Amino acid sequence: MDCGTLLKLTVALVAMLATNHVSAQRFGGRFAIQQNEPPATEFIAARWRFGTNGRIGHMGWSHNYPYSERHLNDFVKETTRIDVRTESYRIVDLGSDEVFEHPFTYVSEPGEMELTDQEVENLREYINRGGFILIDDFDGPVHMAQLRSQMFRAFPDRYFIPLTIDNPIFDLIFELQDLLGMAPYVPGGELVYYGMLNDRGEIAIVACYNNDLANFWDRIDQGSYPLRPSTDAFRMGINYLVYSMTH
Repeated sequence: MDCGTLLKLTVALVAMLATNHVSAQRFGGRFAIQQNEPPATEFIAARWRFGTNGRIGHMGWSHNYPYSERHLNDFVKETTRIDVRTESYRIVDLGSDEVFEHPFTYVSEPGEMELTDQEVENLREYINRGGFILIDDFDGPVHMAQLRSQMFRAFPDRYFIPLTIDNPIFDLIFELQDLLGMAPYVPGGELVYYGMLNDRGEIAIVACYNNDLANFWDRIDQGSYPLRPSTDAFRMGINYLVYSMTH
């Protein structure tokens, strides 16, 4: 990353943190789970609530909500021309028709995923209509096997493929020079980004195995991680978001 780009990202993060110091106090607690009614902006960050097997207390879908969304939205607002506000996020039930209203969806803790038949049908239809899913916050072979089993129900003829640094999705808006920069700060084994393609050969699902982007987004105002891996997490999130809006 050149000095100019790093400076721009640093300034954006500082501006974002200044905004969220106030908004965090207004929201009423970091761990409260409540629905949000977003403004009518160009982008709404949808987070799926889905059927679970209870391995994480049926709450894995909500990890890092809502501050990961709020901080990511602020970063998008500061570094792109996308019409988005801090409050542009919403919980969406996978079994509802609302899933089809949002081209970008975030999924947390797929190791707890146990989908109903309706959720499987909606998942398949969502991808077939051109939707994009970012799957995050899971590690270890057990959770990976659970994710694969649920994706197989919807897409028995498709598989996850490892994504390498030369894939255009990692250089769409911000260039990622190292896909392993976040590895020392997350638990689990080797960090791998998997992709699943749609019928047009485009990436429809990205699964961040042994990583947790939302931790970096959520905790940026706490100083939990160094600047470099934190900015990588935000840059990666923006690349995925813009990809979902342009493919």
